[in-house]
Amino acid sequence: MKRIVLCAVLAAAALTGCQRETGPDALKLTGKMFVFNYRLAYATYMITLNKAGPVPDGSIVVASFENPAGGDPLTLTRKLFPKLDKVVLESPDVTCVRKERPYAVTIEVKGPDGATLQKLETTVISDVDQDVLPARPLVVGPAYDKNPEVFRNGLAPTQFDMAACPP
Repeated sequence: MKRIVLCAVLAAAALTGCQRETGPDALKLTGKMFVFNYRLAYATYMITLNKAGPVPDGSIVVASFENPAGGDPLTLTRKLFPKLDKVVLESPDVTCVRKERPYAVTIEVKGPDGATLQKLETTVISDVDQDVLPARPLVVGPAYDKNPEVFRNGLAPTQFDMAACPP
């Protein structure tokens, strides 16, 4: 009987010794919000992450953002650099963001072989509707010149046209 128990204990020890330890997740979510750029009349998702563990060289992060206007999700792929401890993901421009509505975001860390190393799912909520933005950019070009479509004869309109979405 002692021999059977001893064999069982040794077998269990051998099996646990062979198991791979996964360690901590590669990335830790540190921030999420919508960014509204009033001057350029656009909004984006902004997600920030910190490295919490090692990431193999050649890894990428793939983010999928719910499209507030409907339709297919917006995707973004970024290479992860081993020496950078912070990762900032900014989505393509979005429209029709609604106040206090949760929008889904999925983030996958993929190794050089394409295998998923980590998957994060979260939501982002805005505290304002997108109709706080002007309908057209207020400035254009690299020098932030006044947009002639908005400032006619160099004068500001008495009221700016605001961004609108279908109800």
